[in-house]
Amino acid sequence: MITRFFSTSKPIHLVLVSVFIFWLFITVRFEYYSDGITILEVFRELSLYSILMLSIVVFSFFVSKNNLTKKNNFKLLIFTLFLACIPETVMHGKMIISNVFILFALRRVLSLRSNLKIKKKLFDAAFWITLASLFYFWSILFFILIIAALFFHGIHQLKNLIIPFTGYLTVFLIIISYSVIAPSSNTINWFQIDTVSFDFSNYLLSQVVSITVLTTLGIYSMVFYVRKIGDKSSDFRSSFLLILISLFIGVGLVVIAPVKNTSELLFLFAPLSIIITNHIEAFSNKWLADFYLSVLAVTPFIQLML
Repeated sequence: MITRFFSTSKPIHLVLVSVFIFWLFITVRFEYYSDGITILEVFRELSLYSILMLSIVVFSFFVSKNNLTKKNNFKLLIFTLFLACIPETVMHGKMIISNVFILFALRRVLSLRSNLKIKKKLFDAAFWITLASLFYFWSILFFILIIAALFFHGIHQLKNLIIPFTGYLTVFLIIISYSVIAPSSNTINWFQIDTVSFDFSNYLLSQVVSITVLTTLGIYSMVFYVRKIGDKSSDFRSSFLLILISLFIGVGLVVIAPVKNTSELLFLFAPLSIIITNHIEAFSNKWLADFYLSVLAVTPFIQLML
């Protein structure tokens, strides 16, 4: 039933997803305001919700634009279920903002496939990644994605290799200029390098259950995804490889995250949604697809019972 409903691409799917995320957003963040909420705080919460929805729209756009999945909305459903499975991802505003910038960057990196406006796209991708790092430092690792894209598309000219650094320097100069205008803003802290931690002991049992479910489905789907990359046309193969690299970068970011509260898993949701969607699309038996989606749908309720 779930599979049949989302097997097409209709505007109603985005409406339902936005309503569900709004409910999840309010439910998860309500504990912050047990003593009441001000108008300013309402505006801040609506802004964060809007940014989260923007990330969903950007994600859906570049997936469709680059034919990373078939014409369905499984990707939106899976991304939304990930948020429900790991509700801590909507509890940290800086992580939400950083992730939407990464999605903007990923959109520009994938568009390099057309070989049009290469310099502008490289600059934009680096610019977005640098902005993301201001809110969560280790998102700077996604610069690896730009390097990989340059390699896959044979863009080896020295001037193209330098352009991403100009994107970084542009953000740096903007921040420095702002610090001159507003010396009390303490902007120097925005460029501090975060520490690295390999301590996962902060994860709760309920969180471990959700992570285990996502990891298990992700690994099974990734095996299929990797095998099928070779079957893609040369025009699209690089895009599928970049999604895989994006997933590995996200995993690396999770491993070294200085504070592990599962919000860092947000960076995995976009590539993992694409990979699992590709696996679901290949199922000849629809009950297997329903099983995958049902497991994701049930996991948040299991988490509540632990």
